[in-house]
Amino acid sequence: MRISATNCPLVLLPGYMLDESLWDEVVPLLQWEAPVHRLPLSPGATTEAIAHSVAQAAPERFVLVGFSLGGYIARKVAELYPERVAALVLVASSLEVDSAERTKAKQDAIRALDPSTFRGLSMGAIAQSLHPDRRGDRELVTRIREMGRRLGYEALVLQSGLQRDGIAAASLTCPTLVIGAAQDPLRSARETRELAEAIPGARLDVIEQSGHMLPLEQPEALVRAIAAFLHGQKNAL
Repeated sequence: MRISATNCPLVLLPGYMLDESLWDEVVPLLQWEAPVHRLPLSPGATTEAIAHSVAQAAPERFVLVGFSLGGYIARKVAELYPERVAALVLVASSLEVDSAERTKAKQDAIRALDPSTFRGLSMGAIAQSLHPDRRGDRELVTRIREMGRRLGYEALVLQSGLQRDGIAAASLTCPTLVIGAAQDPLRSARETRELAEAIPGARLDVIEQSGHMLPLEQPEALVRAIAAFLHGQKNAL
C-alpha cells in the first residue's frame, strides 16, 4: 500500500535510544513529491541544542514528525523556527517532564553501568513497551534493542539526562496532529489528550491495537493518520 501525501518535504525524528531505522516500515508507504529526511537525535546536552542540529540538517521549510522523545524535540524546533515548520505531527509523545531530582537519579544509575558491556536497553523493558500481543515477538524486541546498541552508552547518558521542561505548546502556531496508541503503556490516553489540548487547534487521533512503538507496530495505520491530516492542510503547505 502506497499512500499519497503532499509535496512538502518531510522530516522524521526517532525517539529515546532509537535511530533512523525506526521509520523503515513507514517510508515505503508514503508517496512524496519532495524528499523524506530521516534525521537522528544528534548528541546534545539540551533539547535546544538537538533542535538546532535538526534545523541545520533539515530543508528550508518542512513537515516535522517526532516520535516519543522526538516529539519533544519537534516541539522545540517548531518553537525556535516557527517560520520553517509547515506542520507538526507528534506521535506517542507527551507534556510530562521529569523533576531534576529524578533525572539526576536516572543519570547516576546509568553512569554506574559499565560502558564496555552496554548492549542496548533491556529486552524486558522493551517488551513491556509493546502491545500485549507483540511482547513475545523476539525479532521485534531485538530489532529495537539493536538501535540502542548502535547509538551506544554515551547516547544513553545524554538522552536520559535531557530536561524536557520549558518546551512550547500553547504558543505553537503551525497545524498540529497528535497521535496516540490506545494500548501504550508508556504514554497514557490522558497524556495524549492533554498534549493535544495544550496546542491551539491541534487534532487528536488514537490508533488501536498498538503499544508505544507505533511506527513498528502499526505503520500502515500511522501513515493513514498522517496522510489524512496533511491532505487537509494542503493549502497551508
